[in-house]
Amino acid sequence: MRRIAIVGAGQSGLQLALGLLETGYDVTVLTNRTADEIRNGKVMSSQCMFHTALQTERDLGLNFWEEQCPAVEGIGFNLVDVENGGKVFQWNARLERYAQSVDQRVKMPYWMEEFQRRGGKLVMQDVGIDELEQLTQDYELVLLAAGKGEVVKQFIRDDERSTFDKPQRALALTYVKGMTPFSPYSRVNFNIIPGVGEYFCFPALTVNGPCDIMVFEGIPGGPMDCWQDVKTPEQHLEKSLEILKTYMPWEAERCHNVSLTDAGGVLAGRFAPTVRKPILTLPSGRQVFGMADALVVNDPITGQGSNNAAKCSKIYFDAILANDNQAFSPEWMQQTFEKYWDYAETVVAWTNSLLAPPQPAMLEVLSAGSQNQAIASVLANNFDDPRLYAPWWFDTAEAQKFIASKTNTTMAQVA
Repeated sequence: MRRIAIVGAGQSGLQLALGLLETGYDVTVLTNRTADEIRNGKVMSSQCMFHTALQTERDLGLNFWEEQCPAVEGIGFNLVDVENGGKVFQWNARLERYAQSVDQRVKMPYWMEEFQRRGGKLVMQDVGIDELEQLTQDYELVLLAAGKGEVVKQFIRDDERSTFDKPQRALALTYVKGMTPFSPYSRVNFNIIPGVGEYFCFPALTVNGPCDIMVFEGIPGGPMDCWQDVKTPEQHLEKSLEILKTYMPWEAERCHNVSLTDAGGVLAGRFAPTVRKPILTLPSGRQVFGMADALVVNDPITGQGSNNAAKCSKIYFDAILANDNQAFSPEWMQQTFEKYWDYAETVVAWTNSLLAPPQPAMLEVLSAGSQNQAIASVLANNFDDPRLYAPWWFDTAEAQKFIASKTNTTMAQVA
């Protein structure tokens, strides 16, 4: 029986651990927070998982909240007219298969307990270099799946694959109850406010039932970079509503009766989107293999974090099984990461494009979505696999070809 240790009890680490455990591996997960500490703590993310990522959970029998979690049935987009108020343009489109968002304070504690119920070993421990040295002696493969902490910073930044070296947005989350739902279908409603930032919101399941998650992305130094003086959860909600009233009155209208889900339902911070090299060589010469957020840290502006983690977990799971009884060599680690990067590269490029000043191709297709429902549908459904945005999202000539192809198809269908 092969022995594997995973440092980090988040989406990627626990999903991989539970999958390997069911396949007969001896798996140990190390984390520095108990299930109750996570359950009773602050929110950690604004996760919204689309169909393909959700299916990786279903395949392992981990979709425990499928029936009670609200469905996200579509995507909406608004370009805000900052000078005159209102919207420059807008579109909405249904998803072919629903998305869902389960608060990590609900999911991760249950998965940790499920891992133990199934026979896995869960160890509460801070892990640094000394602990990694011991783990690499005791286990055939040691994976680092923690997206935060000092040990993650030991992985070398990949300068060629990292576009930014500092945070691109001031981030804030507000979990609320009482928001007026969209009709006729629920959706992620995405607003771009030029020169200010972005705001989106969507239904979710939290520790005390269904809710909505408000996500604020402020351009550093701008008017939505405004969370430093917020000291209490109540002030955080007040600031959230103030931003909506100022820039998006249609969103404020939905929030007349909102209240915080709980005192832990708020978060603010910032981080630099970063890609790191996948192998950490310890002083002993032994290697630790990184995965998911430990290596590819995306801004949440496109909602891909948990999706990337689930898909990375699936790729690593398949690669570990395919490796059979061979050694987990540095060459195997690099090859496995490159399989993940084949997917993640376009996701990173797409996400980074929304953090930079908008390029002509991007504006052209977004605007075309307001005139052509077929284009809006493609824009919405590609959230499930952002590789499908290439090449037309990034190239004006390709964007025009894409728009023409959808326009001609629509005209032919009408005729």
